[in-house]
Amino acid sequence: MTEQHPAQSEPNASDHEVDHRRGASSTLSRLAARLESSALAEEPRALLREALGATATESSGTPAAPHPDQRVFLGSISVNGFRGIGRNARLPLTAKPGVTLVVGRNGSGKSSFAEGAETALTGRTARLDKQRGEVWRRHWRNLHDGADPKVEVRLSIAGDPRLSTLTCTWPGDDVTAPEVEFRRPGHGRRSFAGIGWERALNDYSPFLSYADLDKVLNGRPSEQYDSVAAILGLRELAAADEWLQGIEKALDSALKHAEAERPVLAEALSALDDPRAVRALAVVGKAGDPDLVELDALVTELPDADQGHLRELRAIAALTGPDLSVVGAAVDRLREAVAVLDDVRASGAEDAHQRAELLATALEHSRRHGHEDTCPVCGSDRALDEAWAERAAEQMAILRREAATAREARTGLRDAVDAVRYLVTPAPVWLPAPLVAPWEEWQACRAIDDAERLATRAETAALVLADACAALREEALRELEKLDEEWRAFVTRLAGWLDRARPAYASRLRLGQVRAARKWLKDARAELREERLRPFEDHSQRIWEELRQQSNVDLRSVRLTGSEKATVRKLVMDVSVDGTEAAALGVMSQGELHSLALSLFLPRAAAPDSPFGFVVIDDPVQSMDPAKIHGLAKVLHDLGQTRQVVVFTHDTRLQRAFTNQELPVTVLEVERAGRSAVTVNRVTDPVGQALADARALIRTRNLPPVAMTHVLPSLCRAVLERAFSEAAWLRLHRAGLAEHEAEKTVAGAVTLMDIAALGLFGDPSKRGSDVYCELRRRCGPGTEGLIRHCQEGTHPSGTSMPDPHRFVDDVEAVALTVRKPQERP
Repeated sequence: MTEQHPAQSEPNASDHEVDHRRGASSTLSRLAARLESSALAEEPRALLREALGATATESSGTPAAPHPDQRVFLGSISVNGFRGIGRNARLPLTAKPGVTLVVGRNGSGKSSFAEGAETALTGRTARLDKQRGEVWRRHWRNLHDGADPKVEVRLSIAGDPRLSTLTCTWPGDDVTAPEVEFRRPGHGRRSFAGIGWERALNDYSPFLSYADLDKVLNGRPSEQYDSVAAILGLRELAAADEWLQGIEKALDSALKHAEAERPVLAEALSALDDPRAVRALAVVGKAGDPDLVELDALVTELPDADQGHLRELRAIAALTGPDLSVVGAAVDRLREAVAVLDDVRASGAEDAHQRAELLATALEHSRRHGHEDTCPVCGSDRALDEAWAERAAEQMAILRREAATAREARTGLRDAVDAVRYLVTPAPVWLPAPLVAPWEEWQACRAIDDAERLATRAETAALVLADACAALREEALRELEKLDEEWRAFVTRLAGWLDRARPAYASRLRLGQVRAARKWLKDARAELREERLRPFEDHSQRIWEELRQQSNVDLRSVRLTGSEKATVRKLVMDVSVDGTEAAALGVMSQGELHSLALSLFLPRAAAPDSPFGFVVIDDPVQSMDPAKIHGLAKVLHDLGQTRQVVVFTHDTRLQRAFTNQELPVTVLEVERAGRSAVTVNRVTDPVGQALADARALIRTRNLPPVAMTHVLPSLCRAVLERAFSEAAWLRLHRAGLAEHEAEKTVAGAVTLMDIAALGLFGDPSKRGSDVYCELRRRCGPGTEGLIRHCQEGTHPSGTSMPDPHRFVDDVEAVALTVRKPQERP
């Protein structure tokens, strides 16, 4: 078996892979560029920018997973006290691209390494998911080791010269509750759950078991969809759409609730005998968006909302008419002023003013004409002397006091008349009919000059008008109270609906913008999905072509239907059987289905954006026929060019498939001894192993002679048989013989000469002379004797062995020459 010597670093990815990697890592920026160049209106564009910004902010807050340029490889897996491994056992691995087969019989403990690594990195195993029985849960700890279970995975992160360590322990008996610690040199220790690898492990799971093969195809359609959609780099777009959907749902829900309440409100309004209810019903029951301004005016009782009968009632209720107490006081004052004036007139005080003025004039004349001796009025002698002047001055003062009293009486009367007239206010613009005549009678008081008539008429008109206003107001208030009582019982409900409906209807425009944004995002996401699904589909079809071998089933396409948030979403695999379209699950055999599952899993695990440089596959060859196993070896070899591929298998056919196709591979054999003691050994090639056994026999001292005459030739015969058999497999494979036919042909070659003829010519029926002739041509003239000595070792007499060391060297030279088929010139 040839050991692989992979390159020291991962080969450069193809240009397409680099482009795909860059595209997937910058989904948001690419979509933003597409958005800015679109014909979408500015409002939906602004919403999309906000949604993409929110998604980017949310993503930036999560722990950073390893970057694809810093891929993680497996350095080793150590297991202690877990599953089939007792004391600590270590599986050494080469932490770089290449294929490693971990072989061993069933029960050797090899799957415990795979399950241990999967548990350490993911906290679960496919076996645990499938077998949830109490027995398995109770016996997951190894029975032969007293130490606590522990798994330690050494990881190599590209660019870091030192290995990191992942340590998984279980504080209790629950296999689903491990404690995992991650230690990276230079970064300290921390819980593995906090370093941000969970999403990458889910999207690009590097573990595949036999149980997982069933899940890939037999799981729920939505899980199949999600497993592929996640690696297409569209998660951010789904998050942006979810953000927009949340806004749409809130806006749409509010609008629907507001609309749903309208028929209920209309029914309640129709039962009210109120003009406001009639008006509100006309608004609420009208098709289309309601006039919320008009409803708001009704609810808040704005003046422009009081129309018709209701406004008349409010106007009547607002009429107060004359204030009888004020009018009565004014009329009493007027009558008192009339009485005072009458008293003044009766006392002569009304004439006192004139008499006082006459005396004042006479006295002034006397003072100016003091030389006159006679009265200027009557002509008597010296009538206006000093004594007269004094008497006249005293009388004039008395008369003037009497005149002031008269003036005050007249002024009081005028003021009292004005006060009564002032109380007679103009009639309102609108008056109910019963108040028109009383109010006109009240207003007519302003035109009455006679004080006594004014007092009498004003008193009577005020009383009539006030009584009429009071009666109408009381009637209006009773009717308003009845109407308002029913209205108040409903207006709170209507106001609450308005509070909800106002923002709901106002956001209808924004709802349309959100839906336009989501439609654009849906179309853009579908285009990106198809664009990124195409290389995944191509990769799956290339793998299927290798694995299908002699199958008549063609994988025509791999499609995603539905969307990330759709209730019906699934992965669709279109196949055809001999050109006829069919459903994959209905026409394919179990082996074909497993091959198809591998065709879906491997592109996912090998996605350019995956941070994991390794793939761990446990038991992939069950149900596969030999031809598909050869195809699987080729697929794993191709994957090993860029990934570290670790395959656990008990089926020797996969190892032989690598050898037959001359594909480099590293083989590690797991063996289990008593008390679950597990060891791991590197397997050299079978020819070299047989030669090593032969030389070990030679070096052993004090052996009986039969060891040289019988045992050593038999060991060397086994060396040649393995060399010829290896050449036979290669020759038959190169000749294009079907795998099952090749296996049948090799199994039919029993003797050494038959096997030699098959390896040298591809034909076991060739005669011995042809075999010896070809051996002499390729290996020299002594080859025939060497072959005979190996055959004689099986006879009772044995064979002579004068120089065992040279004998083994010669057998090695022949084996190394013939193990590779050579076409004759």
